[in-house]
Amino acid sequence: MAREPASVEFRNVTKAYGSVVAVDDVSFTIDPATLVTLLGPSGCGKTTCLRMIAGLEMATGGRIFIGKKEVTHLSAADRDVSMVFQSYALFPHMSVLDNAAYGPSVQGKPKAQAREMAMDKLKMLGLDTMSNRLPSELSGGQQQRVAIARALVLEPQVLLFDEPLSNLDAKLRRRVREEIRELQLRLNLTVAYVTHDQEEALAVSDKVIVMSNARIAQVGTPRELYDSPSSLFVADFVGDSNLLEAEVLDVGKKGARARLGGAVELTLAQTDVEKGPAKLMVRPGSVRLGRKAADAETLKGRVLKAAYIGKHMEYTIETPAGEVFVTDEIRPDGWHTGDDIFVSIQKDRVKLLQH
Repeated sequence: MAREPASVEFRNVTKAYGSVVAVDDVSFTIDPATLVTLLGPSGCGKTTCLRMIAGLEMATGGRIFIGKKEVTHLSAADRDVSMVFQSYALFPHMSVLDNAAYGPSVQGKPKAQAREMAMDKLKMLGLDTMSNRLPSELSGGQQQRVAIARALVLEPQVLLFDEPLSNLDAKLRRRVREEIRELQLRLNLTVAYVTHDQEEALAVSDKVIVMSNARIAQVGTPRELYDSPSSLFVADFVGDSNLLEAEVLDVGKKGARARLGGAVELTLAQTDVEKGPAKLMVRPGSVRLGRKAADAETLKGRVLKAAYIGKHMEYTIETPAGEVFVTDEIRPDGWHTGDDIFVSIQKDRVKLLQH
């Protein structure tokens, strides 16, 4: 019978290697049966956090809980977690079935029972017809699923993924991430997932923990992070964004008035800013393009680059507020390099940032 999914909690956790602090006073909670991604650039501390959940690294300070049980000082063998590694770490001389049965075999389960447990998970992942193959006879996506089956065999309270898609090509990455998310929902698993790929994090997660320089920069749902980043770092790191020069002129109860690039003034329904220099975060899909000015808040620009991507057009437009990268629908009368153009910003989808 499957075990109940458990929460994971970090309380003021620090990890130092001598004078180098890899994780600095980090606190977060992963709710039971949710998929939470630790996202950030290389060296930010996300993989170290994952390894501390697994018990592969020990915290220098703070406390770690899985469910109601403190595991801060427990070994990996004493924690009810399984980890899927970036390299898959399959045994090349063992069949798919024996790879999947490795965990229960090591725990002393009879061979027949271990193989039965493994076959159950292989069927779940559509690999039962490949049980006698060697890893070298499988595709990258199939090898990834074997690694997941091996991690699931012991029905852990928490399943950990360390950059699980980095060895796959773009199309396969999309398919496998969808399989991982579907599996997490179907089996009611608690999953901690590490990646540096923003699109991957937004696509699979209930919640995303963005890390920078060993600390948490922001925690939120994918939509919250994309639409309402709390800092310039998060706005720049999560998805494509234009950060345009702005000046906040005044702030009232109903919103802020800002001058954009010394050219136009915008009134925005945002009150959490102060007078002074700022950046206006504008996502590539948060503007409208036209051949005439829509109103007094429209920026006049010139097309520097126009690229046909297949499903849409991409434009780089020179404006008084700086270069603006825009995605737009494909039009019969679209714009070309050198064309004059007008840029209207969808004010309900932008944000002023000052730090």
